[in-house]
Amino acid sequence: MYFVGIDVGSLTTDGVLLDEERNVLSQVVTPTGPDVAEAAHNALVGVLDRAHIPSSRVEGVVATGYGRNAVKFAAKTSTEVICHARGARHLTPHATLVIDIGGQDTKVIAVADDGCVADFVMNDKCAAGTGRFLEVMARALDVPLEEMGRRGLDAPRAAAINSTCTVFGESEVISLLSQGTPVGEIVAGLHNVVAGRIEGMLGTLRPRPGLNLLRSVVVCGGVALNRGVVRAIEKTLGVNVAVPQNPQTVGALGAALAASETYNTSGRGVAKGAE
Repeated sequence: MYFVGIDVGSLTTDGVLLDEERNVLSQVVTPTGPDVAEAAHNALVGVLDRAHIPSSRVEGVVATGYGRNAVKFAAKTSTEVICHARGARHLTPHATLVIDIGGQDTKVIAVADDGCVADFVMNDKCAAGTGRFLEVMARALDVPLEEMGRRGLDAPRAAAINSTCTVFGESEVISLLSQGTPVGEIVAGLHNVVAGRIEGMLGTLRPRPGLNLLRSVVVCGGVALNRGVVRAIEKTLGVNVAVPQNPQTVGALGAALAASETYNTSGRGVAKGAE
């Protein structure tokens, strides 16, 4: 028996394929693009092709992400918060706090000892502190996005940047450049902005009494690939954090786990048209 999770995000659509023992057989990260349904289909085909598994052997598919309702071949849907918590908890069994920094939003999720979501907060109305924020800043600095982490870590100090707003933050970056501030120091300052945004969101959580949120922290999402941001979060929160080997697919993993738990009530195989 095989199970698939599809996470349709604003920038990428991710897929994870599990076997009946919950081993990850394959995973993909593909651009979402303008056609959400097509992106979901491509993710499904991608994980099946990589594992050489026919769609007829898939027992259940669960979709998550902002575009989850467009995944017509999914037997069920689940929210991003639940799936990210489930996926992170599977990879780090005692995780108490999950920080998911995606392309367009950020989620800070408190996880109770029983694995259930105790509370959460989402930054989904503004791109402040998200992957989009860093993408715009990288363009202003003329630095490839994939080099941002290293440039920030190599800097001897961090420039002071006050705004988490993408528009105002870009203006600050341009001003710092005109003053001759080294690019590495600006990048380090931007990483601190992201970490500060996370700290502010954390302060709004109302978890269950007795739950130590910082006992075990997991950072996932595409921005977790930026080691400079991760280091800034660790410094700001005063803790070491865990970053999964494939941080972009944590939500899809959670969806696949949900599929494995509920397949017997969702029918066998994937819906017609998914092949």
